[in-house]
Formats: sequence, C-alpha cells, structure tokens
Amino acid sequence: MFPRLKERRLCSGSDVYSVTKNKNQRSCTVASVKGVDSVDSTLLSESYSSDVVDGKVGTQGVTSRGISVPKVMIPSLPSEAKGDAVAVIDSCLWEWKPKLNVHYEKSGCQNVNSAPILFLPGFGVGSFHYEKQLKDLGRDNRIWALDFIGQGKSLPCEDPTSRSKRLDESVGDGNNVLWGLGDEAEPWAKELVYSIDLWREQVRYFIEEVIKEPVYIVGNSLGGYVALYFAAYYPQLVKGVTLLNATPFWGFLPNPVRSPRLSRLFPWAGTFPLPSNIRKLTELVWQKISAPESIAEVLKQVYADHTTKVDKVFSSILEVTEHPAAAASLASIMFAPQGQLNFKEALTG
Repeated sequence: MFPRLKERRLCSGSDVYSVTKNKNQRSCTVASVKGVDSVDSTLLSESYSSDVVDGKVGTQGVTSRGISVPKVMIPSLPSEAKGDAVAVIDSCLWEWKPKLNVHYEKSGCQNVNSAPILFLPGFGVGSFHYEKQLKDLGRDNRIWALDFIGQGKSLPCEDPTSRSKRLDESVGDGNNVLWGLGDEAEPWAKELVYSIDLWREQVRYFIEEVIKEPVYIVGNSLGGYVALYFAAYYPQLVKGVTLLNATPFWGFLPNPVRSPRLSRLFPWAGTFPLPSNIRKLTELVWQKISAPESIAEVLKQVYADHTTKVDKVFSSILEVTEHPAAAASLASIMFAPQGQLNFKEALTG
C-alpha cells in the first residue's frame, strides 16, 4: 500500500496504526491508545502479520493477547492473461413490458446447486460494470447482473413520445433527434417514470420470471439503495443483501403516496412528455455531460487510482449516451419522486 515508504504511521481518533512493508511480507500492528498522540511500538497489544503467497493472504493467524483467531483466505481475481479459467458471460434481453426490454448478463448457470446472486448497478452504468464479478463468481455460483430500466442497455426500443409536424420542423435533422422530447406521450409510456419504485418492481418481476427463486442481492451505490428498498418490500424473495458503497438518498421530489399534499406542488415528476422548459434544459445539459471528455473526467473522480484500466467502462458508457432515448431518460430519473421508504426505514424493514 505504501511502495515509497518503509514504514508509515496513521492516526485516526484514538487508534494508532503502524504499517511495515517488506519484500515478501506485509504486517500491520494496531493499538488503541487514549489521550496519547504518539506511541512506542512496545505498547502495541494487537498484531496481524501475513505472507502473500500466490495471490493469497493468510499464512499466519490473528493474535490478540494470546488468543488465536481463525485466518481468512482472500484469493485474487482470476487473470485471463495468466491463463486462469473464468466463467463465460451471456448477454440477454428480457421483455418486461411493451417497448421496455431489460438487458442483463449472466454466468455460471451450469452450477445448478449453487447460490443465485443478483447484482444491481450504480447510477449511469449497467451490468457491464460487474464484468470481473461475473467472470470470477460465475465459476462456482449462478450470477445475474441487470441494467435498470432507463439506464445501461435497458432503454426503450421506441420513442416514448410523438412529435407534431411543427415540432419536427423546428428540430431540423431527423437523424439526430433525441427521443422523449416530443409533445405527447405514446399510450405505452403514459405512466412511465424512471423512479426507484419502478426499479423495485423491475427487480421483483425479474426474480420471479427469470431467476424463479429467492436470491442474494448485491447492490452498488444506487443499486445498494434499490437492493435494500426491494428487500424491505419483498423479503420472501431475498436470502440476503450485500451493500457496496450504497447511496443513502435518492430522489428530490416528494413521493405522492407518502406526501400527497406536498407532491401536488410539483405538477411534473419525471413522466412523459417532458415540459417544454425541461426539454430545452435537457438538450443543453446533455450536450455537455455526454461529451467523451466529460465522461473521462467523471471516471477520474470515481476511480481515485488512475492506474485502474477503465477503457471498457468508458466505451460502454459512451455507447449508452449515443442512444436517442438516453437524454430524456436522464431527465425523468432526475425529476422522479422519492421512494415510499427512506434508506433508514428500508434498513429497519
């Protein structure tokens, strides 16, 4: 972790951490000290030392005042470049509703007696973000990763709105027309809004109709919120939930069921068609945030370690932004109402 330093001491509150890195060994010593800014190594009462052998950590156990604790083996991810065997990923489409196909990826389906695990992605990405997990965990388990409706490759296959002749003439080149910016919603899209409640129901039907048995759910960022929100509503479909950096908040507008009076103050909440002022704003904002340089800058902020290879993630996000429905989908997501349960209530549930 500290390639340029032989030893480095970290202080956080009352704990003092001393990390030493040798050529083939890493060791970490921890001590809890109250009222002391620095501490001599002889005062350290707990220690953890391990060797790294073939990508695995843990040739020694953990000791605390003479008490031995079982060690944990942490294998490295498989490397195709080194000839490691990985699970094959299948890309699939599932028609959930008219004009709304759900894209998902799966691996390890031959492991019929293994645990079913469903991965839910964060905002702005899709199942492609879980490529390493699909290849690794799919060797021993059955893995699914889906794209939320309105994101990734789960965008509508037709324009959810229709345009008047006057509007068609005003936008000019028909080859570059963005979907969802028309002046009337198509019948199949009159109730469509890309909200957390829609994603909750999407996950429900996906489990019931595609996986067909209760699952372990893993959610990253937005996916973590959806995983928890879903589990609170449908515990009979969930064996367990793993949260990866889950966002504790989603949505800015009040939920009409939870706050009916307050929600009436906001006549538009992410449905189609978009109001004329929102259409103009969407077109302006989309030109900026969908630019390749903007996407690259966001990835630099997300991945603090700039040595991480994000070429595939970058190209996948860029591919999504080129879909004609992507801009209006973003507007619907940003103006969709909050869920009926907040994060704390979902966690309690």
